[in-house]
Amino acid sequence: MLYRKVPKTGETLSILGFGCMRLPVKDNRIDQKRATYQVRYAIDQGVNYLDTAWPYHSGESEPFLGRALAGGYREKVKLATKLPSWMITTRQEMDDYLNEQLTRLDTDRIDYYLLHAMNGLLWDRLYELGVLDFLDKAKADGRIGNAGFSFHGKIEDFKRIVDAQPWEFCQIQYNYLDVEYQAGREGLRYAASRQLGVIIMEPLRGGTLGDPSPPPALEDIWKTAETPHTPTEWALRWLWNQPEVTLVLSGMNEEAHIDENLKIANQGLPDSLSPEELRTIGMAADRYRDIMRVNCTGCGYCKPCPQGVDIPNCFDVLNRFHMFKNEAETKFVYAVRMSGILSGENGYASQCVQCGECLEKCPQEIEIPDLLKEVVEIFEGSDLKDYVASAKQYFKIDEPE
Repeated sequence: MLYRKVPKTGETLSILGFGCMRLPVKDNRIDQKRATYQVRYAIDQGVNYLDTAWPYHSGESEPFLGRALAGGYREKVKLATKLPSWMITTRQEMDDYLNEQLTRLDTDRIDYYLLHAMNGLLWDRLYELGVLDFLDKAKADGRIGNAGFSFHGKIEDFKRIVDAQPWEFCQIQYNYLDVEYQAGREGLRYAASRQLGVIIMEPLRGGTLGDPSPPPALEDIWKTAETPHTPTEWALRWLWNQPEVTLVLSGMNEEAHIDENLKIANQGLPDSLSPEELRTIGMAADRYRDIMRVNCTGCGYCKPCPQGVDIPNCFDVLNRFHMFKNEAETKFVYAVRMSGILSGENGYASQCVQCGECLEKCPQEIEIPDLLKEVVEIFEGSDLKDYVASAKQYFKIDEPE
């Protein structure tokens, strides 16, 4: 296992972290025996960073991890979990959730504590409620070691959050397709320039970039590469090639996946890919973009929409649907993002009234209203209410009485 240091603290973390959002399941619950074996096996092989959160596995992930790390394993790892930001309404609730998480995880300290799923709106609300005071006091009394945040928003908001607090680390979605999406490469380099450790989530876009059977349009690129690699190896090596990346999280739930990722991690040195290998990955990224339905970079210039449509997220989900053909997953993602369960504001494509204001703002000259109609046809059918209900259950959000 290779390790990298968090710039501000000098703490050494394995470049491969274990994400506990997609643990193996049995009868719709975490398979306790198998998941415990997988977590401990990874730790025995040198993984020393485990990431979980309040809503993962409908609230089961944190208590599971508390049990799995018994018998001396807790002392071998750095443990990360997250404040469920969208559920916070008072300053006191921040302490209440953290204290409950300490109980769930059977520990007296969270080594790496994140504000979950930050965007501009959520950050502004938490800031007004006193989240900086909460973090300072939780660090001072030893309940948390390092403060950070995970991010899903615009680059401008990412930068101002980075600059708002002397964070030790942050967590961003980043892979060779998401170079200009959300924080992206610009955010990676910005955070690193401020001496933050940068944790990478979604390195395989939910596993799709690691699929051993990639879209047919990609097969010729991988097969003709001078240096043969698996799709997973291409994606992970691309990330570890960048010295600004501290650690890459992988949601491993198959023993073969763990072994493959461990093997790749042994080669994950900065600046270790050849120019030819980087060109191959660039060609693959271009090919993926060719089969995207809409050439949206997520720049956000089309916002705010007068009707509240979350145009960039609508198009991101539409592209996922066309590239990876995973209907159930993309419909769930659409329900989570557009129903307002995290942001508090609906962003459905069906809210569009064809006013055309977005057409004047889009630098890509995308026919936005027409494509939003396609989003409605695919994602807002009779099953939308079921996906919204599932999303609320996943994030432990109660329906109003």
